[in-house]
Amino acid sequence: MEKRIRVLVAKPGLDGHDRGAKVVARALRDAGFEVIYTGLRQTPEQIAEAALQEDVNVIALSLLSGAHNHLFPRIAQLCRQKDMSDVLIVGGGVIPDADIPGLKAAGIAEVFTPGTTTGAIIEFIRTNVK
Repeated sequence: MEKRIRVLVAKPGLDGHDRGAKVVARALRDAGFEVIYTGLRQTPEQIAEAALQEDVNVIALSLLSGAHNHLFPRIAQLCRQKDMSDVLIVGGGVIPDADIPGLKAAGIAEVFTPGTTTGAIIEFIRTNVK
């Protein structure tokens, strides 16, 4: 029996809008992934610790507040410090195209912007999870 992919869906920072995160979480679950949703207003430290405790394969970050350039790299850094370099980290939300190369350089494997289908997210995770 194949091990199910475990995904932590997280809302870092003060962003209080979680509809998109919940839609993605449900789509991932419906695709056969095991999904853990952290809820709103999580610190990078809380997200990294939850990922470690839950032994996830993927961290899926959702952010609409504009703090992605600070929060996403911090989460990636904390994961590396906790020896979780094998965890795939993806992000999504209202993120300007100009910010995406910097996020990828900081360790975010992919950034999904508005209009991305849940099918594309599922396919990326299945293709890239270690």
